[in-house]
Amino acid sequence: MAGSSSSSKRKLTAPVSPPPLRRKVQVQSGTTQNAVASFFMPTSQKPPEKMQWYERGAHGDSPKTLLVGKYVPVNDDSADANDKKRRKVAAFDFDSTLVTTSSGKKFASDAQDWKWWHPSVPRTLRKLYREDGYRIVVISNQAGISMRPDPKLPKAHHSKLSVFKTKAAAVFSQLDLPISIYAATEKDIFRKPRMGMWKELLQDYDIHLPGDLDLENSLMVGDAGGRTADGGKQKDFSCSDRNFASNTGIAFHTPEEFFLKEEPRPFVRTFDPCEYLRAGVPEAVAQVYAKTNNQDIILFCGSPGAGKSTFYWKQLEPLGYARVNQDTLKSREKCLKVAEECLDAGKSVAVDNTNADIEVRSKWVELAAKHSVPIRCVLFTAPAEVCEHNDVVRSLNKEMNPEKRAILPSLAFRGFASRYQRPVITEGFQDITEVAFTFSGSDSEWQIWQKYWT
Repeated sequence: MAGSSSSSKRKLTAPVSPPPLRRKVQVQSGTTQNAVASFFMPTSQKPPEKMQWYERGAHGDSPKTLLVGKYVPVNDDSADANDKKRRKVAAFDFDSTLVTTSSGKKFASDAQDWKWWHPSVPRTLRKLYREDGYRIVVISNQAGISMRPDPKLPKAHHSKLSVFKTKAAAVFSQLDLPISIYAATEKDIFRKPRMGMWKELLQDYDIHLPGDLDLENSLMVGDAGGRTADGGKQKDFSCSDRNFASNTGIAFHTPEEFFLKEEPRPFVRTFDPCEYLRAGVPEAVAQVYAKTNNQDIILFCGSPGAGKSTFYWKQLEPLGYARVNQDTLKSREKCLKVAEECLDAGKSVAVDNTNADIEVRSKWVELAAKHSVPIRCVLFTAPAEVCEHNDVVRSLNKEMNPEKRAILPSLAFRGFASRYQRPVITEGFQDITEVAFTFSGSDSEWQIWQKYWT
């Protein structure tokens, strides 16, 4: 976005400028006599705002969850002439990468509570822009702020948005380079390591891959690198910045590696999608489920996102099983009622629910006994991290979400784990079939699924 505004084809909402910095005796504030004079100057005589803000929603929809800020130095003659030629992107996380708190607290107490992460940061960024020909952008997760006023939340929560805008404006004013910031405020398509912010960036700069961008020399710098505890240093809180760089195909560096030239530390990923093979390759043999009774109940047991519904549509629906699903029917009582109606009509039934514990499963065992039909169990064994990944991929990609399911809160997975009791034959099952997760889908679906989403 830094540079000629004509290069962006996006229709932007009206910009909202951040509130002025509070006057404070501090080097970081950047308050000058010119700034004070500008405050009292008539609007018609004021120079254009250096920092402009926009709010966006996923796919252009509401609610608006992405905050985009654009800083353009008023007297920067190089921006319009050179920005169209910039084929390299240098992307940075914000907190604990470009800046840190001056108070030493984990989170800033106000808009002035900041300092450069290291004194070399502004010098390095200026060199990247002025000498090395990079576009400078900031890509940040900011789930602590909200762009939707909520009367139930304390006033301090509502002020976080204006504090963030004020701090960002102060940081960029000191840097005084054309720069854009993308801040994801919800756990949706925009949140790193998901690529929503990256796609917005490409559209804003009118970048068409692969020809318009030098991916090989572009880079991402962030503190969320999945580093393990080492030499007295704490482990990273996540691997989201490293995974974001992998998703976009650009190089990744931690702040210590990039600004201080330190050697890389060991890191781990809790989940790597590429460890799961696609159906169709020699190592992955699709498991075929056989119908062994004229009429029966197939009871699923497994976490949300473990592949239960996919198993039904690919394995049981072709065998004529009616599907009972609590997400659709809303209550267990309704599921039992519909299942009984299907059994009375001579149909076999697949119960596509989590059925985590013995007490819940016993209701279905009793229903099978009442109708004198066998009940079989299919146990889905996907690890929790795979299930969460599957849920996010499904909910954030329309082509893989025919039932239009919303993303589940982490509580749904923790709740299943806390209730889970492994099913055993003595509960009354004819047999128990275990189904491990292996991705099965088209090439286009695989391209989506294999990226990092959590």
